[in-house]
Amino acid sequence: MILDINTVRIYVRPGYTDLRKAVNGLTVMIQEQMEKDPFNGSVYLFCNRDRKLLKAVWWDKTGFWLSQKRLEKNKFPWPSDEKAVEELKTEELYMLLSGIDFWRAHKPVFYERVS
Repeated sequence: MILDINTVRIYVRPGYTDLRKAVNGLTVMIQEQMEKDPFNGSVYLFCNRDRKLLKAVWWDKTGFWLSQKRLEKNKFPWPSDEKAVEELKTEELYMLLSGIDFWRAHKPVFYERVS
């Protein structure tokens, strides 16, 4: 598997996914629910209800890759609401896989007046 994580787009499907699905079921979800093209070379991430299992789907122009990571102790931070498909930056992917919940991190606050 040759994947340059710095050059691909990474998408997260918010909410939980039934991860008994294999590549075929997940690619249908990418097309129909996420409204994305599974053949565009992007990485698509899915998480189960318990947030202990994560699956990634990626097309490499000859076939689909399906990889899985299971956490033994902790849970993956994961967006729970079913809003629009979120795209992650590479740094956010590393934080996600390390267990850092950047979705609930302090957001910058901007003010226009002091008083």
